Amino acid sequence: MSEDNKQLEEHLDNQVQNSQKPESLIEENANHRNSYSNQPFNDSVSSTTKETATTAEQIPGDSQLNETSLQIGEIVAALATLLQGNQRGSELLSQLQQIIGSLVEHHQMLLQANESFSEQLEEQNQQLETTKRRYVGLAAEFDNFRKRTQREKEDLEKQVKRKTLNELLEVVDNFERARVQIKPTNDGEMEIHKSYQGVYNNLVKGLKRLGVSAMRPEGEPFDPMYHEAIYREPTNEYPEGTVIEQLVRGYLLDDQILRHAMVKVAAPPEPESDQSEPTPEAISDAQ
Repeated sequence: MSEDNKQLEEHLDNQVQNSQKPESLIEENANHRNSYSNQPFNDSVSSTTKETATTAEQIPGDSQLNETSLQIGEIVAALATLLQGNQRGSELLSQLQQIIGSLVEHHQMLLQANESFSEQLEEQNQQLETTKRRYVGLAAEFDNFRKRTQREKEDLEKQVKRKTLNELLEVVDNFERARVQIKPTNDGEMEIHKSYQGVYNNLVKGLKRLGVSAMRPEGEPFDPMYHEAIYREPTNEYPEGTVIEQLVRGYLLDDQILRHAMVKVAAPPEPESDQSEPTPEAISDAQ
């Protein structure tokens, strides 16, 4: 046995005993492979090497493993050539082939597990995306529901407020009619007059605090959005369509119509005839 083979055998024995990776063996025997590359391969070792490479090529989706397995196969074949005729070296080489086969099998199992985990991860991502879209949809739907509920609440509050204020406006109308029609004639009546006028003033101030304001349409053009014409009076004093008098006061609530003002509107004067129409008596006399 040559000196090189003895050293190689001792080194391989140490590598197997220490259960180290075959990469160290590959690196240290790189120089020997070139000097023996032209020698014939052992048939059984070559067959095992081809099976190892074929197994590596059949692993789907991992080109790096295939390339590494081919390199290991070449190194094992070179070692078989170096150790040809050496029984101890053949045993060590057989053990090395078993270790390599176990590593390849373990790596293949890892690839399969990784593929399974990748599929599970993809499924979880799809479920997460579906859940996210559903959450976004529910959030948008809830936001629309909240806004719609808020609008309905505000509309209901406005309706109740308008209805209540319209009832109070009738009370204000009664106070104003009483102020115009009732004229106190003595001190007692004057005290009563001042008393209910104080109630009237407090009521008007309260309405103002709630956003109610009275219309003053006299002298303005008639606007059907704010006014309701209940009488037309021919006149030369105002242009046609001008509000002459407010008969029932109108009110606004925050710049919106609370009650239309009932008004008298100016109409064009009637034309005067130059000659009076003949009476029946005049017609009889003429005949």
